[in-house]
Amino acid sequence: MAKISFEFPDGSIKEFDQGVTTEDIAKSISISLAKKSVAGKIDGEMVDIDLPLEKGGKIEIVTKDSEDGLKVLRQTAAQLLKAALADQFNNIQFGESTANDDGFFVDTDKRDSQVSADELPLAEERINKMVKDDVKIERKVLSLDDALKQVDGDPYQAKLVNEMAKDGEVVFYQIGDYLGLGEGVVLPSAKAVKEYKLLSVAGAYWEGKSSNPMLQRIFATAFFKKADLEEDLNRRQEAKERDHRVIGNKLDLFFVDPKVGAGLAYWMPNGATIRRVVERYIIDKELANGYQHVITPVLMNLDAYKTSGHWQHYREDMFPPMDMGDGEELELRPMNCPSHIQIFKHHIRSYRELPMRIAELGMMHRYEKSGALSGLQRVREMTLNDGHTFLTLEQIQDEFKKVLGLMVEVYKDFDIKNYHFRLSYRDPKNTEKYFDDEEMWNRSQSMLKGAMDDLGLDYVEAEGEAAFYGPKLDVQTYTAMGNEETLSTIQLDFMLPERFGLSYVGEDGQEHRPVMMHRGLVSTMERFIAYLIEVYKGAFPTWLAPKQVKVIPVSMEKYGDYAKEVNDKLAALGIRTSVDDRNEKMGYLIRDAQTNKIPYTIVVGENEKNANEVSVRKYGEQDTVNMSIDDFVKEIQADINNYSREK
Repeated sequence: MAKISFEFPDGSIKEFDQGVTTEDIAKSISISLAKKSVAGKIDGEMVDIDLPLEKGGKIEIVTKDSEDGLKVLRQTAAQLLKAALADQFNNIQFGESTANDDGFFVDTDKRDSQVSADELPLAEERINKMVKDDVKIERKVLSLDDALKQVDGDPYQAKLVNEMAKDGEVVFYQIGDYLGLGEGVVLPSAKAVKEYKLLSVAGAYWEGKSSNPMLQRIFATAFFKKADLEEDLNRRQEAKERDHRVIGNKLDLFFVDPKVGAGLAYWMPNGATIRRVVERYIIDKELANGYQHVITPVLMNLDAYKTSGHWQHYREDMFPPMDMGDGEELELRPMNCPSHIQIFKHHIRSYRELPMRIAELGMMHRYEKSGALSGLQRVREMTLNDGHTFLTLEQIQDEFKKVLGLMVEVYKDFDIKNYHFRLSYRDPKNTEKYFDDEEMWNRSQSMLKGAMDDLGLDYVEAEGEAAFYGPKLDVQTYTAMGNEETLSTIQLDFMLPERFGLSYVGEDGQEHRPVMMHRGLVSTMERFIAYLIEVYKGAFPTWLAPKQVKVIPVSMEKYGDYAKEVNDKLAALGIRTSVDDRNEKMGYLIRDAQTNKIPYTIVVGENEKNANEVSVRKYGEQDTVNMSIDDFVKEIQADINNYSREK
């Protein structure tokens, strides 16, 4: 029999008979490795563990404790789910199925009605029986013609078959009576899929395009160990309780309605109040740090974005230009930097004006696909807390330190503690994505690195994460559920000043080219407030809470006037307060105030009126404290002025 050679990760080379499987190779090394093995990877390509290998190459044995191994398990579970659904519904069609870091999903379509969440337990029963019976999963290779005949009547599978055909052949998997398209390497039997859970259903457009049919996506997850599944389900429950979309609906903060515009947030009074407090805070902070706040249009001539390079690099993320009929094309801005460049260019600038700091809560628009939209975190219209500083080479390091210091101040006020720094560089091999200027990149990257080293701050370096026009420092934080995201950024830019011909008059009376520093303190208002909603679980600190005080009279008829007197005194001091004058029992009104997570509930009755006092109960506490109105004012004002930090 012919021999084939495999090179292992440690560099060793071994010969095996042609037709050997990854499982055979694992057994030749050790029985324990074979037990952990779930697939092979030959020259970087995943293969089924029982697939006879006809040629050698570089080999990796994929085990259960690896990311690839978990993906194989989830692809197997997805295949079992399709088999279960095909048995459950004789008219079901399948879109794509995908395994990822968060689990797996299967897209489905039915001619009569979509699969409902109520029907998932029956699908689980069918999967459980396959697992118990250790149903075999047999790999079948069909010709393209036979594959198309197999999926005849299912337009989604037919398209996938054509896309996945390789050398005129397509891989299918036989599970009992079900023969379905294979969309990834799977295990040879069902017995490993013990710890899984079908989670939920939701609509999803075929291929992520809103012009295509809406399918029903079934979300699920699977693990090799029961403890891992239980931990994941607990995490998901916590995520559900913290989901800013759910909390936003309960507290009437915002809504997004696809009927009037997918990805476009409508801020209700409560949500608008939170946003207004954040915006005022940011503006005041920036003004105190030498920024000049401006307001610029959301539309700009397309030529400006061609000059900046945004059109060439981000065209797919920009809305189509608007033809004004006279040769002018206007574009909804995806970035604010060209607008701030126009502010700088409007006057002749002197070196005495530098560093010139320009800031704006600038509205931007991004052409996000419908499938990518998510509450406030992924939207099509957003307002960025944006700032651009025009400065000299000599000023870069000091300005960088000042911006970083400002960021840390802001984090302290919002009680953000869990973050780290990431220096993002270009990928020198990717000449299409990044502005082609070797000297500029080397110079600017070394400047940011030098500033971080001077400050003595720990950071990680990430090649390929820079903006197309320059390197950046990203401040990475974590959501309430541990997901990493970029909260703040500082970017150094030598390119745009060059492209737009920016200059200032130096001390020598000659024109010089400024450097541009882009920075965002707290990302967009939409994403930042989504982050705050989830971190606080809707229980905002007093300074941010949309309603800070609820005044409840024991009897509206008897003590309503006193309740209004207390309320008016608080409102006159800028405290967000209201009287609950509904004709309901006091216990219900107090519970309602707690449900709506109002920081302070005040109850007033006969004793409070006679003593000119209020009975105060803080959110989350059971005890009440009686105090004079003046003492309560001092307490809540201190709470607000201290950004509700622990004293």
